[in-house]
Amino acid sequence: MSGHSVDEDLEELPATKTGPKGVINDWRKFKLESEDHESIPPSKRELLRQMSSPHKPGREDETREKLNRKMSVQEYELIQDEDESCLRKYRKQCMQEMHQRLSFGPKFGCLYELESGEQFLETIEREHRLTFVVVHIYDDEVKGCDALNNCLTCLAAEYPSVKFCKIKACNTGAGDRFSDSVLPTMLVYKGGELVGNFLCITKHLNEEFFAVDVEAFLNEYGLLPEKEFGACQNEEEEADVE
Repeated sequence: MSGHSVDEDLEELPATKTGPKGVINDWRKFKLESEDHESIPPSKRELLRQMSSPHKPGREDETREKLNRKMSVQEYELIQDEDESCLRKYRKQCMQEMHQRLSFGPKFGCLYELESGEQFLETIEREHRLTFVVVHIYDDEVKGCDALNNCLTCLAAEYPSVKFCKIKACNTGAGDRFSDSVLPTMLVYKGGELVGNFLCITKHLNEEFFAVDVEAFLNEYGLLPEKEFGACQNEEEEADVE
């Protein structure tokens, strides 16, 4: 397990400008970089360049204020021509950058097969203390186990910061404790501690269930982090298509 604290992880994040002026300048730079320089007139290109560049130090305050007022009027006229798709691209880029700055810890993205009780214990004890570890104890002959494995495979892709695992009951070293009557069993760990213990979890779900049902069940107990950016990005792309 890593010895870094959350504070230490956050201290390593790159600094970024905040506040209205920082946001406006970032937007101006994005517009300048994303424009097709061959398709815009030189006057508009020069205006974008000036607006995206910070003022040089030592300039008189009065001159700067006049220039800012002048630019704001010109920029207002310029913004009228902006298309909505470019604004969506800018917002998507901001979300990606924010996610990269705030995300930390290991990434997984798939459903892992544990082969033994020793590997089971090693998995829950050695992961980052902020990482949720979801373990499905199953048997191929028990109804609902295969469906739950499929659901967890989907959720593993949507929640890459969560480690999703599966292990056959006979491989746990405690098969007598995991009889068919309590399968499928789902255990959730965090920091090496058991925080969720769900025996025969299919009793809590509909006869036919899907990944969204398992997701809602785990969220009800607060056993999933916020969904990663990738899901939001897909929604944005669907909106673009519409």
